[in-house]
Amino acid sequence: MMDIKKGDFVTRKSYNNDTVFKVLNIKNDIYYLKGADVRLYADSPKSDLIKVIKEEDKEDYSNRVKDKMILDRSEYFYLPGKILHFDGDKDYLERCLKFYKETGIKAVGKMVKESELPNVINKYLTEIKPDIVIITGHDAYYKKKGNINDPNNYQNSLSFIKSVTNARKYEKSHDKLVIIAGACQSDYEDLIKAGANYASSPKRVNIHALDPAIIAVTVALSERNKQIDLIKLLERTKYGIDGMGGIMGSGVMYVGYPR
Repeated sequence: MMDIKKGDFVTRKSYNNDTVFKVLNIKNDIYYLKGADVRLYADSPKSDLIKVIKEEDKEDYSNRVKDKMILDRSEYFYLPGKILHFDGDKDYLERCLKFYKETGIKAVGKMVKESELPNVINKYLTEIKPDIVIITGHDAYYKKKGNINDPNNYQNSLSFIKSVTNARKYEKSHDKLVIIAGACQSDYEDLIKAGANYASSPKRVNIHALDPAIIAVTVALSERNKQIDLIKLLERTKYGIDGMGGIMGSGVMYVGYPR
């Protein structure tokens, strides 16, 4: 049997090798895994794992946004929105921050445990004063607990909801502060009710690590007072309307003249 050690990339045979994971830890012959691209934790016996070579995503997420945002640099100047990104996962946060840098967006990242975020979010909002805030990390819906509409039946949805609620106490207007919230399988409806502009996950599916960032960058590079095509925006994410949803709204970028 092939040797599999901490840090290796694997897939699970019982799930038709549909997701690539990184091995985080090994205890008592159980392998603890984290999705390489999808915000998902899992565990598995070695017998179910296949070691693989991790390749970069075939889809270029940076270009998926940038090729839609061609700015006329000859006459106008642009002031894109500022992003504050909270993430419960260091690896995913760093990946998103790299994405923001590639797209020329000013962003501040804070790694905060999901359960602790409701207590500190307003402190950072007051300090950084972003136009867009992302509230994400890890989540999961526990079917065995029962009702899909009860946020208590999720790993971290309740913490995300409390964080959104507190952010809305800081700024009530959906136009002045755009909130993007949730992770894999999150309680979409309650996140929207709490005040999120965009949230996961309508069909309780897993989402890509960059999905919240794709929405944030698009909003940051879209003009104020011009409505964003919501359907086209959601189509840019990995799993479309199954993974992300939201309300219609405008961008947050100021456009000036002359340059």
